[in-house]
Amino acid sequence: MSFLTAEWNDLLFINYEIDSKLLEKYVPKGTELDLWNNKCYISLIGFMFENVKVLGFKIPYHVNFEEVNLRFYVKRFENGIWKRGVVFVKEIVPKHAITIVANTLYNEHYQTLPMRHTRTSDANSLQFKYDWKNNNYWNSIAVKTKKELLPIEKNSEAEFISEHYYGYTKSNQKRTVEYEVTHPKWQQLEVMDYQVDVDFELVYGKEFAFLQHQKPVSCFMAKGSKITIEGKKTIKE
Repeated sequence: MSFLTAEWNDLLFINYEIDSKLLEKYVPKGTELDLWNNKCYISLIGFMFENVKVLGFKIPYHVNFEEVNLRFYVKRFENGIWKRGVVFVKEIVPKHAITIVANTLYNEHYQTLPMRHTRTSDANSLQFKYDWKNNNYWNSIAVKTKKELLPIEKNSEAEFISEHYYGYTKSNQKRTVEYEVTHPKWQQLEVMDYQVDVDFELVYGKEFAFLQHQKPVSCFMAKGSKITIEGKKTIKE
């Protein structure tokens, strides 16, 4: 049985190019940075975590909630194949229990903050917005899209960013926690406009303050799907 089943819906990806040297200390042992066209990416992502079940059970008041995370991309060579995964700098949710479970069992970096979201539409477009409150400041990311669902093209930047199926975290300097995430290939909505209003230094620390003034290289919106998060394993190098 999967550890967790849920839906990840309405995923807003805002992507930045970053100097790989800035991420080296965050790379778990046994993995290496995964580049696209020799570029290193970090992504700010907002989405809805919905219909959540842990070991097959719904936890009251923890079934539907927002998440915003900052992540980058790694890969691990094992048994003749590359396993492509992500490392989270921080994951923000509005539920304390989610933070406790994820940080305790998976060595993740969750933080609990007040959050809210809006999903609206008009005749020609859809609008999505995710907000989180830190030190009385409401950070937000928002997007306006067309309504038609489109495939994510093979070998595209969006495919590279959306198709990483493992999570990696540092257990300590010598051990790495790995867990698998499963979902079908996603479809996307064409982005018409987007906005980023985030105090990166306040939320993510001085190391990532430069993102405050850096223009994203891209933005895309994935519709999402059902997902599973499998049990963890510990890698010893």
